[in-house]
Amino acid sequence: MTDTETSAALPLFADFAGVIDRALDALVAAGTLPQGLARGGVTCEPPREASHGDISTNAAMVLAKPAGTNPRALAALLVEELVREPRIASAEIAGPGFINLRLADGAWLTELALIAARGADYGRSTVGGGTMVNVEYVSANPTGPMHMGHCRGAVVGDALASLLQFAGHRVTREYYVNDAGAQVDVLARSVHMRYLEALGEAITIPEGLYPGDYLVPVGQALAAEFGDTYAKAPEADWLIPFRTRAVAAMMDMIRADLATLGIHHDLFSSEAELQASGKVEAAEAWLRAHDLVYDGELEAPKGKTLDDWEPVALPLFRSTRFGDDQDRPIKKSNGAWTYFGADLAYHFQKAQAADALVDIWGADHAGTVKRIKAAVAALTSADGGKPKPFEVKLVQMVALMKGGQPFKMSKRAGNFVTLADVVEMVGKDVVRFTMLARKPDAQMDFDFDKVVEASKDNPVFYVQYAHARICSTLRKAAAEGFAPAAEHVALLGAEELGLVKLAAQFPRVIESAAAAREPHRVAFFLFDLAAGFHAYWNVGNDRPDKRFIVGQDAPLTSARLFLASQIGQVIKNGLALLGVEAAEEL
Repeated sequence: MTDTETSAALPLFADFAGVIDRALDALVAAGTLPQGLARGGVTCEPPREASHGDISTNAAMVLAKPAGTNPRALAALLVEELVREPRIASAEIAGPGFINLRLADGAWLTELALIAARGADYGRSTVGGGTMVNVEYVSANPTGPMHMGHCRGAVVGDALASLLQFAGHRVTREYYVNDAGAQVDVLARSVHMRYLEALGEAITIPEGLYPGDYLVPVGQALAAEFGDTYAKAPEADWLIPFRTRAVAAMMDMIRADLATLGIHHDLFSSEAELQASGKVEAAEAWLRAHDLVYDGELEAPKGKTLDDWEPVALPLFRSTRFGDDQDRPIKKSNGAWTYFGADLAYHFQKAQAADALVDIWGADHAGTVKRIKAAVAALTSADGGKPKPFEVKLVQMVALMKGGQPFKMSKRAGNFVTLADVVEMVGKDVVRFTMLARKPDAQMDFDFDKVVEASKDNPVFYVQYAHARICSTLRKAAAEGFAPAAEHVALLGAEELGLVKLAAQFPRVIESAAAAREPHRVAFFLFDLAAGFHAYWNVGNDRPDKRFIVGQDAPLTSARLFLASQIGQVIKNGLALLGVEAAEEL
């Protein structure tokens, strides 16, 4: 395959990264650059200001020092090589040695054709190399329906999983079922109250139990199964069977709630099963064998005095070796595993089946990030190996607003607004896109009035409206006898090609967003692309010659319709990654 054939199959920025690389090869061959220089830091990206050109590279800045030369001098030599490429209209040196390239129109028309050729696969990458990434998200306690506190992490995790797959990774979507803690015993006691209620007893839910009406059907099912067998029985007789059935019922409810958002996990891992299988003990034994767990005493907590503090020997993980500020206990003084100890074993289990791990956590768990990252680093670097990549992405809480006031709580849930309630009110697509319209570590107000508002200030409407406008234009054109065609795309001018330049960012956004584990970058890109499309559309409101349908000019109309259809394709591809339908009419 020739270089021309190879480049024609690559998205534009990947294509020109190869052009820059070949120009550097030419300088090496000429003896201008030494052999073997590391090029990992060389970039090929849009300049910060559009007026500077189409592509900017720091190649001369990165390579000048190890090559023993001046950045601007190296840049001048590199420019001489780059301008040999016919698709580069000009190359200019900026500042201390950056190189800005302006591309000939043909380069953008080639990219437009590539979008059409790849269709739903435009932007798909192989950069992930097939590596397996485990993305664990939601993992809400199985004690009730999903609420909006879980929603943001659920959407971020699901969109990230889709993004990583699109970027060439294999992905496992995992949910960790916290069914071994005290909260599931509280659930069982709460269900027992509803069981008694189903048997005809008048009940009052005690403080500390779950009061939501969602447990009523569970109590009714238990009454149908067991009759009055456990009405007067001691707790020891019914706690385990009630807990088992209640957790199963809650997980069915949680799966159904997640399904309303289009979220489906590949794997549900039980904490209770993990502990019953002895995997926590196995993890402790492995860590002891590698001198990463020892028996020691914790320092007295601040504020404690000798009268109320008694040191106890506990198994401690050497997390200070990995950047933590103190070693952490994996067991309590009563012999039960700490949350950290159980989580440590769980991550050990996940790491055995994956090349990299990502956890999506609520920001309220920020204090445990350092220690769990230390644990995973230890567990995955046995015998001096390199630790497996592991990241924890924190998501902030969402404040629900309506009419300028905090939204009232759900009676069904007892004390919170359920995810299903919100999806029913505004729809899956609105919820998903809104959750990704801001960085996940930033606070968010979910205003029921604003998220359905038809305005530029509502990102989901703004992006959906761009796609719907394109579909409407194509329908109108078809009714008038016009159709998209690539035959006359050379008639497209600078303003139209500006839309192609925006769309051409999509493949590099995919790769950078996947590498950073940040799916919100896709949402940001879609907003920018939609803004570019709407801006061009508005020009046509004042200038009929700039409209997509120019009745007296069929060749130009067919070219602009082809452009519109490809912009719509890129929007649709991006929305699909976010789990949002591309609306065809609004």
